[in-house]
Amino acid sequence: MPKQKTKKSLRKRMWVTKNGKVRCYPAGTGHMQVSKSSKRRRKLRRSKILTGAIAKICRACIEL
Repeated sequence: MPKQKTKKSLRKRMWVTKNGKVRCYPAGTGHMQVSKSSKRRRKLRRSKILTGAIAKICRACIEL
């Protein structure tokens, strides 16, 4: 049976840390920055850690 391929679209957007956590950049950073507060824009710059079932699914797709 052939090997499963990594989901390249996910691999470009998310990454797995050394401890196995899944990190990604949050949505909503592309446009309409004027309507967002400075605090919100500053927080959107940082990457966030995915948790729960969604992290488990993403980790499985990235680490094949």
